[in-house]
Amino acid sequence: MQNNLFIYNSLSRQKELFKPLHPPFVGLYVCGPTVYSDAHLGHARPNITFDLLYRYLMHLGYKVRYVRNITDVGHLENDADEGEDKIEKTARLEHLEPMEVVQHYMNTFHRNMDQLNTLKPSIEPRASGHIIEQQEFISQLIKNGYAYIVNGSVYFDVVSYNKKYNYGKLSGRVLEELQASSRELEGQEEKHSSFDFALWKKAAPEHLMKWTSPWSEGFPGWHLECSVMSIKYLGEVFDIHGGGMDLRFPHHECEIAQSTAALGKESVRYWMHNNMITINGQKMARSLGNFITLDQLFSGNHPVLDQAYSPITVRFFILQAHYRSTVDFSNDALKAAEKGYQRLMKGIETLKKLKPSESSDFDVAGLSDKCFDALNDDLNTPVMLSYLFDGIKYINSVADGSEKISSGDLETMQKLFNTLIFDILGLKDESDSKVDERLTDDLIKIIVDLRKAARDRKDFGASDMIRAELKKAGIVLKDTKDGVSWEKE
Repeated sequence: MQNNLFIYNSLSRQKELFKPLHPPFVGLYVCGPTVYSDAHLGHARPNITFDLLYRYLMHLGYKVRYVRNITDVGHLENDADEGEDKIEKTARLEHLEPMEVVQHYMNTFHRNMDQLNTLKPSIEPRASGHIIEQQEFISQLIKNGYAYIVNGSVYFDVVSYNKKYNYGKLSGRVLEELQASSRELEGQEEKHSSFDFALWKKAAPEHLMKWTSPWSEGFPGWHLECSVMSIKYLGEVFDIHGGGMDLRFPHHECEIAQSTAALGKESVRYWMHNNMITINGQKMARSLGNFITLDQLFSGNHPVLDQAYSPITVRFFILQAHYRSTVDFSNDALKAAEKGYQRLMKGIETLKKLKPSESSDFDVAGLSDKCFDALNDDLNTPVMLSYLFDGIKYINSVADGSEKISSGDLETMQKLFNTLIFDILGLKDESDSKVDERLTDDLIKIIVDLRKAARDRKDFGASDMIRAELKKAGIVLKDTKDGVSWEKE
């Protein structure tokens, strides 16, 4: 098994040779979404980045347990442990139950991830399903002297922790400097320090999602869930923890503190963070109001979009940049990505049709080495893609008769392109899916017409049965005065 993958460890701030804790097994934990809104372009990047890592680790021969959490409780509107729960706020505005909100947006998130061709994780735990484990973890922190109780809430004592360990080692922030430059925030009177964070919050009477605990009826803090669930499913020490760069502080910094304080050792060996997607130089985020949802991107239904962009075009757009660099959104950039992706697919089609000669005019083995060297260099996909496009030039030259390729090199080239483009980069030829989509649309129209015929002859039993079966398949019918429309859930 190859073992020459160098990854940038955010903790050491340098590239390190990746050495799994228990080869050939690798534990990978990635922070997933808080499911209170539609996924936007900013959500696509971490999921594509760590899908690439997941695919490449498996290609190298590792057995990977990939855990991606779902935050469905405890994520308040700001990181100072104040404000309304994001899911409860959406539930109140939309007149829904909180878990109805969670299910709806979790379904949307999964659909979008399928469209982007990301592989499903091995385990996808939800915070609300691990309340008991989080309470046990809090009890251990209290016992170890790193947490305190105030009015039914429990807070992590950052100052006490920093006396023995180094709070801020991931983000590079020094607690004393943070304290000197900080101001007291309103609503922080319960805390010993403004940098302490909630492990358990006592719920107000109107709070909907709350559980009984030894301290109060309340809910866990946002940072706690990842420490608890990563340790539960990957062990006290595991290989890789990933997420967006915006999570390094305070979320991942708090994770390190919690886990170290509870266990007496750090849990994560390698921290990996993808950079942000920006628009006009500013981070794309729902909180900033400058986001574009993935559904809007795929349909073109947004004022800043010139056209619709397919999911695989978006995936290619993100993979064109190194995962640690920023990517600035623009229509021109996406159109360029669309052309690049189409050129790649056309090259693969041409590759399938090439006729071999007795010799080659190109170093195919050298191309393979350069591509994998780029991947092994901290997943350098833009460099790897540049080499693949060099290969496309050669393929086109063979096709027009100006260069030759031997049968052995042709077989090697075909295998290389299939492995890199489809298996590792996770791209696919969307022309086939468009045919399938048109066929699906035509079949649904036929079924809708059959239902209309049943209604016209007053066979309401058959009509209701067709509607119910379509709903099971994820197709919702809507009867209007203008006829029947349908949409996919």
